[in-house]
Amino acid sequence: MKTKVAIQGVKGSYHHEATDNYLKNEFELLECDTFKQLAKALAKGKVDKAVMAIENTIAGAILPNYALITKYGLKVVGEIYLSIQHQLMVKKGQNLEDITEVRSHQMALLQCDKYLEKFPNWKIVNDVDTALTAKDIVDQDLNHVAAIASRKAAEVYGLDILASSIQTYQDNFTRFFVLQREHNDYEDFNKVSMRFSVPHKSGALVDVLNQIAECGINMDKIQSVPIIDKPWEYSFHIDITFENKEQYYTLLGKIARKLTDLEILGEYKKGKE
Repeated sequence: MKTKVAIQGVKGSYHHEATDNYLKNEFELLECDTFKQLAKALAKGKVDKAVMAIENTIAGAILPNYALITKYGLKVVGEIYLSIQHQLMVKKGQNLEDITEVRSHQMALLQCDKYLEKFPNWKIVNDVDTALTAKDIVDQDLNHVAAIASRKAAEVYGLDILASSIQTYQDNFTRFFVLQREHNDYEDFNKVSMRFSVPHKSGALVDVLNQIAECGINMDKIQSVPIIDKPWEYSFHIDITFENKEQYYTLLGKIARKLTDLEILGEYKKGKE
């Protein structure tokens, strides 16, 4: 049986493309309108895995998704780095001169603003999803309308790409978590995502960060997230990488008494950037 995977968005979305890169077509998709719907589907066992965007090199971290991972007790079992390449696509037979309107998600439109400035007569329309705009062109048989979406969307919906990689900044990447309900028992993991809290006193966080450095561990990411019922207090999500697991186990021993809370979100193999 194929692995069932929940994604946010429809077929042809960047979530779909990331999933395809990770699982190589050996999966069934559950399309979710929201990240909360995705998290609930995984938590309730409707799917085997979920693929969730967690940060982008331009837009930054997606803070609500950190909260969803904690709320639903989800575990990180892998990660995917995807180069976000925006394509301008139309119904087959249409060309650049036919376009009067361009639709996409607001973020994609902003990321392609320099290209769109070349065509001041085009009407720019914000939509809820990049791939959904591509799907609508086919479903509604739209002439004179272009979508900005992924190459995967053009393949799925049979659209013609008129301009490739039109994003202003070419180094635009999104990082996705691969999630399950339970940890995977990896023998050769070299990356860990964890969430912790420290006493609300001066120097508490610095003390923990110093221990990470002393163990020879690289901290790839740190993200503070507000603790809902404790105003002005924060938990910290960090990603660490290391050459051998002994460094990691030594670190846990050193920081255990320095923390008020610790949750290992996932032990997994570092993704290819």
